[in-house]
Amino acid sequence: MPATASSVLASPVLAYPVLVVAGFRRYSAYRAATAAGALANTVFGAIKAAVLTGTVAAAGGSVAGYGIAQAATFAWVSQALLAPLSVFADDHLARRVRTGDIAVDLARPVDPQLAAWAEDLGRAAFQLLPRGLPPLLVGALSTGLALPGEPGGHLLGLLSLVLGVSISFALRWAVGLTAFWLVDVRGILLLYTVCATVLTGLAVPVAWFPPWLAALAAATPFPSVLQAPADVFTGVVTGPAALGVVAVQLAWLAGLVLLGRVLLAAGSRRLVVQGG
Repeated sequence: MPATASSVLASPVLAYPVLVVAGFRRYSAYRAATAAGALANTVFGAIKAAVLTGTVAAAGGSVAGYGIAQAATFAWVSQALLAPLSVFADDHLARRVRTGDIAVDLARPVDPQLAAWAEDLGRAAFQLLPRGLPPLLVGALSTGLALPGEPGGHLLGLLSLVLGVSISFALRWAVGLTAFWLVDVRGILLLYTVCATVLTGLAVPVAWFPPWLAALAAATPFPSVLQAPADVFTGVVTGPAALGVVAVQLAWLAGLVLLGRVLLAAGSRRLVVQGG
């Protein structure tokens, strides 16, 4: 693509849409892994739906505003969004920092954080259908899905999803950059996985938490990753409450992006690469 390459060189801003497409195409190559992931998400969605609806039924038909239909829908939607949101962190960025390959990213004519963000949006866009649609289809056929009928709710849910993907990226970016100061990041990755599993609402909805744990979750950006888009999509929050959820997501995103830029700037000053 000579025209595209020359355009990108002339204006680095044009590189970011290209990187979104590159992220989409990169993950579309792993078809067997995508199919296996979709199957796993669907199976766990069925288990989660059974557990959550059983809990609601045992509690008399309602738990913290969730009826049986809402609980089942949350189970299927949360499993459908698990892969696009990439709830769990990996060590990809940390390995680039540890090996010094991050120096290549810093030398490129694009902002490293924005470039990685663009590629991650492409990854999420691909995984939304092949990883997200099967659990929703099985949920619709088995338990049914309680989704808002008005178009405005779907559009706001899509915005909340994009923000959730971006917040997840910003969190994973910050965790990866700790490799500038830590010899081994496996411990912090494990801690992040535990926090993400619980505080995002992946295990059970955050609204079901005991008060002390709900307050702890609210003081972190984790609920804005999964719980927020799931609540907007399922109609658990609507109107001004849904707009408030999106506003909280925007605030967390702004703070985390700023944190990532500070960490990258500080870490870059510590970076020593052989040869200069």
